[in-house]
Amino acid sequence: MIYSLEAGGKRIRPLLLFATLDAFGIDPKKGIQAACAIEMIHTYSLIHDDLPSMDNDDLRRGKPTNHKVFGDAIAILAGDALLTYSFEVINMLSENFTPPSAKMKLVIEMAKAAGAEGMVGGQVADMEGEGKALSLEELEYIHIHKTGKLLKFSVVAGAIMAQANASLLHNLSAFAHHLGLAFQIQDDILDLIGNQQLIGKPVGSDTVNQKSTYPQLLSLEGAKAALENQIKLSKDYLEKTDLNTTLLNEITDLVASRDH
Repeated sequence: MIYSLEAGGKRIRPLLLFATLDAFGIDPKKGIQAACAIEMIHTYSLIHDDLPSMDNDDLRRGKPTNHKVFGDAIAILAGDALLTYSFEVINMLSENFTPPSAKMKLVIEMAKAAGAEGMVGGQVADMEGEGKALSLEELEYIHIHKTGKLLKFSVVAGAIMAQANASLLHNLSAFAHHLGLAFQIQDDILDLIGNQQLIGKPVGSDTVNQKSTYPQLLSLEGAKAALENQIKLSKDYLEKTDLNTTLLNEITDLVASRDH
């Protein structure tokens, strides 16, 4: 568990949670437990994603994948343990800051984002789509669920903890929805033209696994245009809030320009 958690990574999801709290004028440190829980779920998904029965990858975050070091069985169990531990950790949030009703909402939304309605459902659709010519709508379904739901929860969690009203929750959720799509489009672009040393995993794995991608469906230039559009939509929704969105805007720019 520790091997994969400490392997590195961008920590985009925790950063989004902290930045959302900051937008409300709340000390980001109050979100440490929730951020750790989200990163545990994300890391579990990577461990399982890399298994021979899934994407069969040898490298993750620049290091040998979990199953290459500890074997398939321990890698599966490490992922299982991270998933279950995440729900224990999120319940460590101080009730002085997060009342029981908000904590319950966090648990429910996190379960939806990680489970059959979110990340797991997206992974199933991703595997079933291998070797098939997917439509853009089908590809977006995969990415909205496999990547986008947990990324969106990172923002929504901060809004729930800040006790945001319905309007703010809607705009922040929409912001995160489009940011999640932008994140995945850039992922697809980097898998095609990225630097393996910077990315920390093999490039071209989508082609090897016969997966549909944005560049494949839209061309490289078309994918770049789609990325730019999703970034614009993300920022449009941020502008509809009356919050201090400086950090959220910076993370949005980071997603658009990242090289790993």
